[in-house]
This record gives sequence, C-alpha cells and structure tokens, in this order.
Amino acid sequence: MNLSSMLHERAERGHPVRIALIGCGKFATMYLTQALNTRGIQIVGIADLDPGRAMRQLATAGWEAERYQARDAAEALVNGTTWLTDDAAGLIAIDELDVVVEATGIPAAGISHCRQAIAAGHHVVMVSVEADVVAGPLLAKEARAAGVVYSLAWGDQPALICEHVDWARTCGFNVVCAGKGTRYHPDYHALTPDNVWDVLREYLEIDDPGSINLKMFNSFLDGSKSGIEMSAVCNATGLAPQSDGLNFPPCSRFELADVCKPAEDGGCLTARGTTEVVSSLTRDGASVPHHLAMGTYVVIEAAGDYARQCFREYHMLQDRSGRYASLYRPTHMIGMELGVSIASAAIRGEPTGCPTGFHADVAATAKRQLKAGETLDGEGGHCVWGRQMSAADSLALGALPLGLAADVTMRHDVDAGAILTYDDVVIDASDSAVTARRQMESAFNPSHRT
Repeated sequence: MNLSSMLHERAERGHPVRIALIGCGKFATMYLTQALNTRGIQIVGIADLDPGRAMRQLATAGWEAERYQARDAAEALVNGTTWLTDDAAGLIAIDELDVVVEATGIPAAGISHCRQAIAAGHHVVMVSVEADVVAGPLLAKEARAAGVVYSLAWGDQPALICEHVDWARTCGFNVVCAGKGTRYHPDYHALTPDNVWDVLREYLEIDDPGSINLKMFNSFLDGSKSGIEMSAVCNATGLAPQSDGLNFPPCSRFELADVCKPAEDGGCLTARGTTEVVSSLTRDGASVPHHLAMGTYVVIEAAGDYARQCFREYHMLQDRSGRYASLYRPTHMIGMELGVSIASAAIRGEPTGCPTGFHADVAATAKRQLKAGETLDGEGGHCVWGRQMSAADSLALGALPLGLAADVTMRHDVDAGAILTYDDVVIDASDSAVTARRQMESAFNPSHRT
C-alpha cells in the first residue's frame, strides 16, 4: 500500500528506478503517458526497431521533444532524459538499469530480451505474455537463480487475475474459478485479418481499419489471446485448465458465481480450481446485459454455513445456493497501470504474478484446412488460433505451441479444427525460441503441481 511513498523517497534521494522499455507500441505508449506523472522513476532508454515510430508514440503520450533527445545512454543517465535507439541489446546492457520492460509482443524477441536482462542482473516485467506462455516458467526459474524478479505486467488481465487469486487464498477462500470477460462467438475462431473488421466495427468507435493492427485485434476475437492469458494465469497460480479448454459461456458480471461453478452444482465447469473466460455475447449473437468484456473475476466457495451467512450479509454476488460467490473488477487499464509492476519489482523485489510451474499450454489449432507447403502466420493470422489445454496433454500430443506457429511451413495437409503437432511443420531446432521451449519442456514435470 505504500509503493508511491517509496517512489517519492527514491526521488528525494536522487536515486530513481531506472527503466529500459523494449518495444513502443500501444501498451508502452499507455505507460509512457503515466510515466510523465510518476515521481521516482526514469525511462533511461526506449528500444524499437523503428525509432521514428517511437518518437511519434512519445508525442502521442504527451512527451515534449527535449525529454527524449539524449544521444546515448551516458547522456541520458547524467541529464535524466531518455535515449531512443533501435539497439535493444545495447540498451539492456546498461549497468545502471533496475528494470527492463519487454513489450514487443513477439515470443522469440521477448525470450531473447528477457534472458539478456537476467544475465545483466536486471529485473524483468514481461508485458509480452505470448513469450511468457512459450517459456515463462523457464525464464522465471532462471531469474530466481540470478537473484532478480521476473514479473507479469500489472494492468494486463493475467496479473490482475493473479491478484484476485492471491487475495482469495490469503483470506482463506477456496478458489473455484478465475478469469476474465471478452467478446466471443464460436464463429470467431475462423476470423482472419481480412474479415475481422466486419466484427470490430460493430462495437469499436474506429473509422479507419488502417489505423489499427488488425492481426493483433483478431487474436483477441479468435480466442487466441484468451487461451494465452488464461494459460499464463494457470502457470502463475497452479490453477488447471478445464478438460476441454475454454468454453466462453455467456455471462453477466452478476451471474459469475452461478455460471463459473462446477457442472454438478449447476454451473459450466468440468472441475474446481480452474480458469474460464466469459462472453459478452449469447450464442445467437445478442449482447449480454451488464457483461464483463473488459474485466476480471474470481469465484470462491464458502467453507461452511457461517461463511454463507456472511456472504449474504455483506452482499457478495452469490449463486442461487449461496455456496459460491464472486468478486470482479469491471475493467483493466493496460499500460496505464504498469507502474505497479515496475515499482513492486524494483523496490519490494516482488513480482505481480510469476510462473511457478508448467501447468497450461496454448496449442496451434487449424482455422481451416491447411495444405502441405503453406507457411503459417502465427497468432491472429489466417491459419491458426490458440486453444488452451493442460501442459500434460500438450506434451503427450506433441502439440505445436501457438507462439512457435509463425513463419513455419506445413509438412502435410491438416484438417480444419485439428490441433497441430511439431511433426506437422518444419521446425528450425536452432531457433532460440524453439531451444528455450524445449529446455522448458525438459525442466518441468506438468503433473507436479507447485
């Protein structure tokens, strides 16, 4: 509860938390606009493959040009300004850094930057949850061995869900289910960047499809991002995926305890202690009133009659039986809340969510019939979407992780709806992301829960 005062103390001592930001997209820009008003921090450098884009993003975030005119890291450190560069490795190598924020959204780049930061002795806030799901448990293990923090990003839904779970367990509640809301319909699994705009324009106030990254937005609608984020939650909390993955039941924020409880008690879950994503659309496409499309939640179970009585007396959102209740957060502010993770890592030495084991995975699943010789285009693209499954099932099947399903070639035909395996594609075994993934698969026994 006192991170802001501790940051103020750092400012008074002239010893700000020094930060490197890798990748300057939407998430980073949202953080940068808040960084202007946060005492006790310094953005030492921003690395982006397109420094010109980074300049435009800084202007959008309200930064005056003189704040990011440092010619190199040394000048930035002396003057308290920010260095813009396309050299991520050079930025990460700066000794004086406290925290590296990885926000490229690219699994291979995220894994590489994270390992560089750990080797340099810096804490890591992993915004790129795509990288976390490919190899996060291994990266967290390496960070612990090096004495630094590896953390999920506060403001993104996985870290907020982890906080819900931690709250519940700290209070002695049994966690039945945790997750988030989204806009989902079964037909969305087949969406591609070519036709996703027809869906987006139904609810987004954006006039020009050229102004947004349609592939990225498509990953939220086709189910991939939900699978990625809920797998990150499972790996950080020890919750397990449901036997058939995410089912996306339609649900309002006031029905969570009735819907996200075990099937034997009238809900939709195949087990307790799991994740689920609720939809803001019914299966016939109508909008769910009071939906939770931008929010997060946890469902807990009363330990006895007195706990049920207290649920009722204090107006918890109970199910019809009174046995289950929910707590929800209606929205998340993405990069605008990232400062919590940065301060927690640098000052307290604590992550805001961190993988503890390999419990869940995201498997590349064919959106349509795929032909031998085709090149896959990864998350949010034309070929595959990401299905959540248990790590044990993924390893037994040899499932191809969604994060490795870009720029790889099909060996043979695969039917629509099939889960792809490593044997279905030509994999470069020397690729750094593939190497890290194989190391993680060897390092973790998914049947051992932590």
